[in-house]
Amino acid sequence: MATSRALATAPPATARRGQHPGIALTVIAATQLMVVLDITIVNIALPHIQQALKFSTTDLSWVINAYTLTFGGLLLLGGRTGDILGRRRVFIVGVLVFGLASLLGGVAQSSAWLLAARALQGVGGAIASPTALALIATNFKEGPDRNRAFGVYSAVAGAGGAVGLLLGGMLTSWLSWRWVLFVNVPIAIAIAVLAPLYINESERHPGRFDLTGAFTATAGMVSLVYGFIRASDHGWTDAVTLTAFCLAVVLLAAFLVNERRVPQPITPLHLFRERNRSGAYGLMLCVAATMFSIFFFITLFVQEILDYSPLRAGFAFLPISAAIVAAAQFAARNQLRWGPKPFLVTGSVLVLCGVFWATRIDIGSTFAGGILGPTLLFGFGMGSIFVPVMLTAVSHVAPHETGAATGMLNTTQQVGGSLGLSILVTVFGTASRNEARQQVGKFLGQATPQQALQFRASGKLPAPYSSQVLVHGIEAAFRVGLVFAALAVLIAVFVIKVPRPPQAPGAVPSTGAPGVSPPRGGT
Repeated sequence: MATSRALATAPPATARRGQHPGIALTVIAATQLMVVLDITIVNIALPHIQQALKFSTTDLSWVINAYTLTFGGLLLLGGRTGDILGRRRVFIVGVLVFGLASLLGGVAQSSAWLLAARALQGVGGAIASPTALALIATNFKEGPDRNRAFGVYSAVAGAGGAVGLLLGGMLTSWLSWRWVLFVNVPIAIAIAVLAPLYINESERHPGRFDLTGAFTATAGMVSLVYGFIRASDHGWTDAVTLTAFCLAVVLLAAFLVNERRVPQPITPLHLFRERNRSGAYGLMLCVAATMFSIFFFITLFVQEILDYSPLRAGFAFLPISAAIVAAAQFAARNQLRWGPKPFLVTGSVLVLCGVFWATRIDIGSTFAGGILGPTLLFGFGMGSIFVPVMLTAVSHVAPHETGAATGMLNTTQQVGGSLGLSILVTVFGTASRNEARQQVGKFLGQATPQQALQFRASGKLPAPYSSQVLVHGIEAAFRVGLVFAALAVLIAVFVIKVPRPPQAPGAVPSTGAPGVSPPRGGT
């Protein structure tokens, strides 16, 4: 059942320093960059974290998962909270929680301490991220201004993962792994100070907090992702793996039942009745599932096969960042001319082509010959998608449900990424184990007695046998990733039916296009 009493409606409040759209957008975009960065910035520092806090190899993965699972699981509640309590107020609270958690993580003295801090970071991110997106609708009028704001936001959100890899490499190499967390603290303080000065507060709407829905959604998604992650190590018939999947089904079913019954759910299911919005959510889910795998496995390839340092590996992702930013800006500037559908279709096809190209990499691939091309295609594809998919998701949404709509879009991105990566990691693990058995046979057939003895003592294959195992697993993961990319293309082509904006001869493109129209009551 829903809990907490209904709150009275409160009028919107203007920023204390008046209207400064450029500063307001900078503050909002900086928040999204900080939140998105944290998904990847820690990746480069993982070996140092493992050594400092005595993580086992298996437990080390939870440094990432503790953040992404709480972040993705609580985004729905974060968006709803902003609708009820005021988006700017909730936004500031989320930023401060994120900053505090980053400080606690930076001074962590044990593995449990760090994991708790990472989970708290996810809570802060889940509060700040959906309200940041919703504040764009609060602070920018529909039409070109809002489209440009979405373009900047989308570019930051899309490129943040790659920038995080670069920044993580710099901080880890030049300072310490702790600075990948400390760096958030001054940024969070600055955002919290500037937000009330330059960002308008939204109208507060009466409502109740659907705590049952928040719990069942979060716990169900955590259980589902955990099931996939465990299956990668223990197999699909493992008792704990099967229990996790069964629990996920029960909890997510309970979530759907609860959302149908409570008067004010965190996820109004009628949002899915509108075809284009449902298509936008499905498209984001598939693209995110592909995106996370590209970052993860390409990072693994350049460090393990090409022997790049953490810093050089971070620089290797600069081209994809530039492609995302350029494509997102182009899409934002041309929404009123062509509408969202051409960008959704073109972007999805580019993503598909990029993943297909990536399946061709092998142990002899170079960065210029096997990595740069696929990542550029993927970057242009993602950048083309982010702006129109956001505009489509929030189009025709009642003002009091904008937070829920944007929260759902963010949730599909984070959950899609977590689920997609966990599925592909499972594929990677299975394919790698099968290939390892073949490579062990080849190695032992050619090894000297001393080499065979060393292998039996360590259990680790030497190069090039170990490299072949790794590359085979990556190829298998990318082949399955093609399924996610193909689904995105099908959704863009056949599900989303947003017509091209009508234009009179010689007239300026209309702002009445379905993909960019302002939120309206009803769906």
